[in-house]
Amino acid sequence: MRLGLIGDIHGNSAALQAALNSMLNCKIKKILVTGDMIGYYFNPKAVIELLFERPCVYVKGNHEQMLKRSRHNPGELDSIESKYGCGLRLALETLSQSQLDWIESIPINVSLNIGGCKILLCHGTPSNNESYIYPDAPQEMLAEYSSLPYDFVIMGHTHYPMNIKAGTVRLVNPGSVGQPRTKGKDASWASLDTKTGEVEFFSATYDATSLIKECKKRHPEIPYLAEVLLQK
Repeated sequence: MRLGLIGDIHGNSAALQAALNSMLNCKIKKILVTGDMIGYYFNPKAVIELLFERPCVYVKGNHEQMLKRSRHNPGELDSIESKYGCGLRLALETLSQSQLDWIESIPINVSLNIGGCKILLCHGTPSNNESYIYPDAPQEMLAEYSSLPYDFVIMGHTHYPMNIKAGTVRLVNPGSVGQPRTKGKDASWASLDTKTGEVEFFSATYDATSLIKECKKRHPEIPYLAEVLLQK
């Protein structure tokens, strides 16, 4: 089976639509979502609705965890918004109660066995949703993952594509759909062939002009939101 790997969409529905469109010619049977569907940008409802149209498996990212905290303690929203923008506030305002309940129910990790291919899906690392593993991580940092009983650990959080080995375990990050941090990339995603073990990376082009303008209008005090999208 060929799986689509996506994550760190961050409310960027235009980027998600581009990534999903680019999957159409790749015979993707199921999509694994590494979390952070929301946060930063401004179309969380469209993102959720686009994903619901596809066969997906989800794990919760740190932005989904922040949404849960903010939903039950609205006082946290101001400090979150000053750093990340109003993406979570818009999620709380525009998503239905059932959609918000569903986000809260998403697990942190999911184990899968697809045709004998053993996969662990997470956001940060298997043990910590907010930890980072970058593509240049030293081998000593990866040692704890080498004994995991999986063929692949699929993760997100860094916004950088990655395909590295820790012992016999392959650690794969598809990069970020909505806010890639690798210059020259648009909406990043990857595929995994569970039969051959082949991982392939893709970059789906989309027009971010209107989103960049919206960032500058909504949050001139957080220039990063627009600047990271200009690194094309």
